[in-house]
Amino acid sequence: MNFVAHLGRTVLALFAEVGRSSLFLKEALVQGMTPHFYWRQIFTQMMRIGYFSLPVVGLTAFFTGGVLALQIYIGSSRFNAENLVSSIVALGITRELGPVLAGLMVAGRVAAAIAAELGTMRVTEQIDALSTLSTNPYKYLVGPRLLAGVITLPLLVVIADTIGIMGGYIVGTKSLGFNGAAYIKNTVDFLEIGDVTSGLIKAAVFGFIIALMGCYHGFHSKGGAQGVGRATTNAVVSASILILAANYAMTSLLFGK
Repeated sequence: MNFVAHLGRTVLALFAEVGRSSLFLKEALVQGMTPHFYWRQIFTQMMRIGYFSLPVVGLTAFFTGGVLALQIYIGSSRFNAENLVSSIVALGITRELGPVLAGLMVAGRVAAAIAAELGTMRVTEQIDALSTLSTNPYKYLVGPRLLAGVITLPLLVVIADTIGIMGGYIVGTKSLGFNGAAYIKNTVDFLEIGDVTSGLIKAAVFGFIIALMGCYHGFHSKGGAQGVGRATTNAVVSASILILAANYAMTSLLFGK
């Protein structure tokens, strides 16, 4: 009976968490994503989410493109299909690895920062002070971060795609002996606009998820410094899991038969 009681408490806690997050999402969309907007806050968050994430996203994309070129070359050489390396690298980067890896890197950096910032504001009662001053915390704190995430992640993914393909190009031409002009021609001929736009759609959704999870866990932080630490960890973990789940769902929707 103790096991059944524990299982029941776990299920009830899960449903309570889902309900609370759904209500938070509704308030974030209704209150935070409708005019009037705090443009200064939006621009500040775009700088924090996008511009300051460029180094980690760029390095990740570059080395991923290089490793992908090496692995594909090793596999395709068994079937004398080495000429497919450039095409598969471009397809893998633009459709999957670019948006997913950029999303995971930004989740580790930004979701934690948002949760820590809002969690500190919650435990020090600054969010309650905003409400006392007739400032809607969803509109002032949550909305700008959601908008900044949706806007900046596709821009980051465009840069990540470019750097990732460049990484594959450098490895292909310098280490694997490909002709540079032929490599670029194969890449341009094989890529379609749908391959790029699908990755950008994913990036916008990932940006929304990252900002939402950071805001949600920070907003509901409690228990002082330890609570802020838990909120930071939960924000990164939940954002990463939701990114992978959303990636599968969108891939099935966009490319499934």
